[in-house]
Amino acid sequence: MNIILFDDPALRANLLPLTFTRPVAEIRIGIMTIAEKWRFLSGELVSFLAEGYLQEKFGQHLDGGRNLYINGAICPTPELLEAIRQLPVGEPLYYDSLLVALNADSLEFRTVAELYQHNTSKKARVEVPAHTVVRQLWDIFRQNGPQIRADFKLITQGRVSQPVSDPHTVVYNAQDVFIEEGASFKAAILNAENGPIYIGKNTQVQEGTVIRGPFALCEESIINMGGKMRGDVTIGPFCKVGGEISNCVFFGYSNKGHDGFMGNSVVGEWCNFGADTNTSNLKNNYANVKLWSHAQEKMVDTGLQFCGLIMADHAKSGINTMFNTGTVVGVGANVFGGGYPPNFIPSFTWGGVNAQETFKLNKFYEVAEAVYSRRGLTVTEVERQIYNHVFAETQRNRAWETPAETALS
Repeated sequence: MNIILFDDPALRANLLPLTFTRPVAEIRIGIMTIAEKWRFLSGELVSFLAEGYLQEKFGQHLDGGRNLYINGAICPTPELLEAIRQLPVGEPLYYDSLLVALNADSLEFRTVAELYQHNTSKKARVEVPAHTVVRQLWDIFRQNGPQIRADFKLITQGRVSQPVSDPHTVVYNAQDVFIEEGASFKAAILNAENGPIYIGKNTQVQEGTVIRGPFALCEESIINMGGKMRGDVTIGPFCKVGGEISNCVFFGYSNKGHDGFMGNSVVGEWCNFGADTNTSNLKNNYANVKLWSHAQEKMVDTGLQFCGLIMADHAKSGINTMFNTGTVVGVGANVFGGGYPPNFIPSFTWGGVNAQETFKLNKFYEVAEAVYSRRGLTVTEVERQIYNHVFAETQRNRAWETPAETALS
């Protein structure tokens, strides 16, 4: 069985700006990304059918035998995987109007549109648990707790945790704490009474850290001294965090190393928060939070009282930045200045409080190369093509630009 995770066009649009730079299935929710969940549960090769400009980096692998196309916004369960495996050749699986999967056998689809136009004789139906479909940006943090629990069960089944060797680290409900090799602790508190705690390989939990489950700290990440992790939190790989964090997801390679509160938020890759950056997640009047929708190009009601920050890849904030309730920051934005920035900061914005300018691509690449070099990496030509595309696609959101400023240099 060859699994190809496809981007549902409507759901991908809902999940912008995070999906400007990745397929939907590369979203991290719980301990793993959606793609990693399918790979782990099925034991099969997983590839992607995404927007054309993403395909070179996130390619589609076709097998001459049986190709199963699965909606990349759906987190797997064993029952759903079995239902998909039982699909006859050429038949789709639906949940209401949502295409869940298609057994395409040897058929090849070069675009998502072709996949949706494929004629089928029957439409089998399946019940999908509500918490397994990522339909909106805020679903990522809302569903993070249940997904940590599900991933924890998968990852730890039949395995034995490493012990906590530090005598000054206190663990509550130790059976729901799993520690991978190379993790280090110093005078921390790990409380898994409300949910499991997963500590990945070669991580550091520094002195005075307090963690409440459900919680995941992924490979090579660090919690700085005195960090307060309040539950339903995922810190992806190669991150450094500190301060107070509640119900948030960090995809990876991002830093919030200083004090400051962040709640009910999602942070992409290669982001950085200046010292004392804070995020509001509750309005003073307790009203529902509205959030900018790239799909509808307007603010939409989330139906939530608690909703903080959505920050796309390579975005940054200066020291003492105050993000208001329900703020969306686009790809490559650099936010700084006194007062509250707007609730929507378009991709490749420079500034954001008193005035907004365009963060030109040549300057963006200078910063990106400096950031990558700290990890021994470099920005590839394929990645440059992706950022070039996103820069051009998001120009319409930068209302201040003159025609000359739309150039890529």
